[in-house]
Amino acid sequence: MQHGPRVVVIGLDCVTPQLLFHDLRSEVPTIAKLMDIGMYGDLASITPPITVPAWACAMTGQTPGQLGIYGFRNRKDATYDGLTIAHSGSVKEPAVWDALGANGLRSLLIGVPPSYPPPADFPGWRVGCFLTPPSSERYAFPQDLQAEIEEELGGKGRYIFDIPNFRTAGFDVTLDQVFKMTERRFRVGRRLIQNKPWDFFMLCDIAPDRLHHVFWQYVDPMHPRHEPGNKYEGVFQDYYRSLDRELASLIELIPEDAVTIVMSDHGARPMMGGLCFNDWLIQEGYLTIDEPVVRGPVPFKDVAVDWTRTVAWGDGGYYGRLFLNVKGRETKGVIDPSRYEATRDELIQKLEAAPGPDGTPLGTRVIKPQDVYPEVRGVAPDLLVYFGDLAWRSVGSVGNPSLFTYENDTGPDGANHDRDGVLIMSGAPRQPSGKIDGLRLVDVGPTILSLYDIDASTALPGAVGRSFLV
Repeated sequence: MQHGPRVVVIGLDCVTPQLLFHDLRSEVPTIAKLMDIGMYGDLASITPPITVPAWACAMTGQTPGQLGIYGFRNRKDATYDGLTIAHSGSVKEPAVWDALGANGLRSLLIGVPPSYPPPADFPGWRVGCFLTPPSSERYAFPQDLQAEIEEELGGKGRYIFDIPNFRTAGFDVTLDQVFKMTERRFRVGRRLIQNKPWDFFMLCDIAPDRLHHVFWQYVDPMHPRHEPGNKYEGVFQDYYRSLDRELASLIELIPEDAVTIVMSDHGARPMMGGLCFNDWLIQEGYLTIDEPVVRGPVPFKDVAVDWTRTVAWGDGGYYGRLFLNVKGRETKGVIDPSRYEATRDELIQKLEAAPGPDGTPLGTRVIKPQDVYPEVRGVAPDLLVYFGDLAWRSVGSVGNPSLFTYENDTGPDGANHDRDGVLIMSGAPRQPSGKIDGLRLVDVGPTILSLYDIDASTALPGAVGRSFLV
C-alpha cells in the first residue's frame, strides 16, 4: 500500500485560541509561522472538555459516550462505591496508531493520555502520560526505552510526568516544575525522533494546563481575583516564549515532507469559583444524609448517605456529574423507572434556574448524555452540569459554609476548562490555508489517517469524526 507523508502531532494541553492566536501570538514566532504557511482555527472540544477522555476522542474519532469515558474519574458500576480513575486499558476502541500498525507503520508516542500503565504490546514506542506515578518502575514500551530516557536526562526520576499537588505545592515550585517538565519532555522528544524509525510521532505536554490552572488569576485582568502589577503577571509570556523555543528545536528535526500539527484538547477560561453541588442537592431535598449536621467540608465518600431517601447525588470537577438513584439499577434505588425522564427534566429546570451569589441566575447549562452522544456506554452520569456555563466548577464535598466557594475541593484554581482548543496544520497536501471554521476534535484522528491514505471509516469503526481535508 502506498502511504502519504509522515505526520507529527504536538499536543499542548489546555492551550486556548485567545492566548495562542491573539494575546501571545507575537511571543510564539515558530507557531505563528506554522499558522502563516498553513491552516489554523478554533478546535471544538468534546462534551465535556476534559483531558481524559479528550485526547482519546481525538485519536479514535469517537465521543465520550461511545468510549464510555466521561472524565478522569468514572463510575465502574451501579453501586455507590464512588469513581475509578481512567487508565490506558479504559480505551477499548481502535486509535490512529492501531490503524497505522495494522498497515505495518510504527508510532512513537510521548505523554499521550491515557497511557498508564504501559501497554503489553504496541506497534512502536510509547512513553507514559501524566497518569504515571512518579515512582513507577515501568512507564514505557518497550521497557528498555526507559534507560534511554534516563540516560538523556542524566538520571532516574528526572523525567516529569506531572507536578504532584500542583495547586498547593507553592507558586514558585509549580512554576519551576512547569518549565522543567516542558524542557525535559521536548529533550526526550528530540532524542527519540532522531533515533527511532517512526512513521507517526506524537508528543503531548500537560505543562500548559498546570500553568493555566495555577496562574490564570494573576495574568487575566478579567479574573475577579486579578491584582494589576503582581509578580506573576508575565508568567504566560515567559512560558510561551520558552515553549516556542522548544518547539522550534524539535521542528528542526522533522523531515521536510512531514505534516506538522499543533493542537490542544480543550481551552481555558477564568474560573469565578465553585458551587457545592451536593450541598445544593441537600438544600433542595434530593440528597439526604444520616447525620443532622455535617461540619465540613467533608469529602462525599466519607459522608453517611441515607440512600433510601436520596434521589440524586453529584460529583465535583470542572463540570458537575449528577447521578440518579434509580430502582432496579442502583441497589437502593428510589426513583421508579417510569419517573426517570420527569425527574431529569425537573432537575434540569431547577439547576438552570438556580441563582448565583448575587441572586440572579448563574447561567448553568445542563445536558442529557443521550442528546449529545450517538451512543451512551458504560455508567454515564445521568446529567452533565456546566455551572455558570463553565464559569464555575463543581465542588463535591459536603458541609461547606456556603453554597459558593472560591477554592475547589482539591486546592486553589484560577481557571476552568473551556469548549474550544486550537489546531494548526502545515505541510499537508490538499489542505486549505488561513483561518478555518468548523474544526472538531473528533475529526483529528480521521484526518491523520487520510494523510496516510487510510480510510478511517473502516480503520476506526464507529468513528463519528471525518477528515477535514478536501
